Amino acid sequence: MRLEEVIAEFRAVGALREGHFVLSSGLHSPVFLQKNLVFAHPDRCERLCRALAERVREEVGEVDVVVSPAVGGIIPGYETARHLGVPALYVERVDGSFALRRGFTLEPGQKVLMVEDIVSTGLSSRECITAIREAGGQVVAAACVVDRSGGKVDVGVPLIALARLAVPAYPADQLPPELAAIPIEDPGSRRLKA
Repeated sequence: MRLEEVIAEFRAVGALREGHFVLSSGLHSPVFLQKNLVFAHPDRCERLCRALAERVREEVGEVDVVVSPAVGGIIPGYETARHLGVPALYVERVDGSFALRRGFTLEPGQKVLMVEDIVSTGLSSRECITAIREAGGQVVAAACVVDRSGGKVDVGVPLIALARLAVPAYPADQLPPELAAIPIEDPGSRRLKA
């Protein structure tokens, strides 16, 4: 699947938005990808995650399990795991840190693919990878539907992205004048520091 095809899935449901947005990281951006509008459509999600699974197979071969960070990574993680034919687990925050819960466990040395929805700074990905390692898994790669960093983000393992976009993001005190002039929209994401 080419970049244009991925973006077309977002545009078709109004999920590629322009304006002034505060991201999960606290950074400000003129572009926001409302991935939940895409994931709400099983056919669109299936196309994207099937293509992501194919790319994973090409780049790292087979994996034993997919682990995603809750909440945003659960749907693409599950759907990608379905196409890889492996279980889909997720981590969630316990006392501020990611951990496996709900009876989820990893066998020592299991080959794990960490799957995210959108990667911007990579913070959630790195935290998820740490939790996987602490649970005994061997993270062979990370994967995401869209890498907003344009390939610049480092999550500590190879990052396989279905689409890479170089979308600018700025600290609140370093906004360009044209972005500062637009009212801020907060799309409902959590506040984390990168």
